Amino acid sequence: MISVIIPAYNSEKTIVSTLKALLKQNYPKKKYEIIVVDDGSADNTVQLASKFPVKIIKIKHTGPAYARNIGAKKARGSIVLFTDSDCIPSKNWIKNMVEPFKDPEIVGVSGTYKTLNKNKLMARFVGYEIEQRHELMKKSKFIDFIGTFSAGYRRKIFLKFKGFDTRFKTSSGEDPELSYRIAKSGLKMIFQPKAFVYHPHPENIWKYLKQKYQRAIWRNFMYWEKHREKILSDSYTHRFLLPQIIISTLLILIFLAMFLLGYKILFLIPSILISVFIIALFFNLDIIIFIWKKDRNLALLSPIIYFLRNIFVILGIIVGMIKLLSKKID
Repeated sequence: MISVIIPAYNSEKTIVSTLKALLKQNYPKKKYEIIVVDDGSADNTVQLASKFPVKIIKIKHTGPAYARNIGAKKARGSIVLFTDSDCIPSKNWIKNMVEPFKDPEIVGVSGTYKTLNKNKLMARFVGYEIEQRHELMKKSKFIDFIGTFSAGYRRKIFLKFKGFDTRFKTSSGEDPELSYRIAKSGLKMIFQPKAFVYHPHPENIWKYLKQKYQRAIWRNFMYWEKHREKILSDSYTHRFLLPQIIISTLLILIFLAMFLLGYKILFLIPSILISVFIIALFFNLDIIIFIWKKDRNLALLSPIIYFLRNIFVILGIIVGMIKLLSKKID
C-alpha cells in the first residue's frame, strides 16, 4: 500500500485539480490511498475535497510540517508520498516515485517540477532555475535534499526520524532539514527525474523576492542551530550562492564604512549597485548560460534578477539572525 499525503490550507482554488490528477494515476487504485490533511482552512477546501474518495483529517492551523506528520502517522502504506495542494502530479507520478524503492537500501526519493504557468516570464525563470539544479542532481548517485512537492519515504524511516521539524511553521526549509538528518545517518536517498508534478511558480518579481527573503530568514535556524556542515553546499543548492552573498555583504559593509568616513552617497550608491550586479553576473554565469539556451530574452534579465535576489537574501539573513539571537523565529 502507498499513502499519498497532501497538507492543505485554504486551498479551494487548487485542491480539486490536485485530487483529480491523483485519482487518474497509472497505478492500481487498490494499491494507494489519498490523505488530505486540512490545516485549519477557513475556505471551502474540506467541502471540495469531500467530494472525492479520499481520507480527510482535520486539524487546527499548525503548519504544513505538522500536517504532513499527522498524515504519515495515520497512513496505512509502507511508503508515504508527499505533494502539495497546488501541484498537479503527472499520470505516472506514483509509479515513478515508488520504482526506486524496489531497492531495499533506498529510504527516500525526490521527484521534480514542471512549470505550470510558463506564460509568465518570472515563472519561467524560476522553472529554469530549478531545472538547472535538478540537472546537477541527476549526476549524484545519492542526494541529501528532498522537496515535499514531490517526496517519498519509507514510512518506518520517516517515523523513526520523527518526520518534519514542526518548529518550521511555514514551507520554509522543513523538507531539506529532514533530508539532512537522514543523509547524515548514512541512509540512502535518490533523485528520480521521471517523477514530476506540475506547479505554478511566482508570477512576478516581488513574489519571487519575498519567497527568497522568507527562506533566508529560516535558513538561519536550519543551518546555525542544526546543520552547520550544510552551509557551504548540498545536492540542490547552487554551490556559489553562499560566496556571492558573503562577498556582496562585505562590499555593502565596506561602502557603509566609507559613507561613515565622509564619502558622498552619490558616489557610494551606484558603486554598490554596480559591484553587487557584477557579483551576481559572475557567480551565476552557469545558470545564465543554461537559461540562454532556452530563452535569450530572459537570460539577459537574469543578472538583474540575481542582483535583486542577493539583496533580499542578505536582508533575510540579517533579520533571521536577529530573530535567532532573540529566540523569536516564527
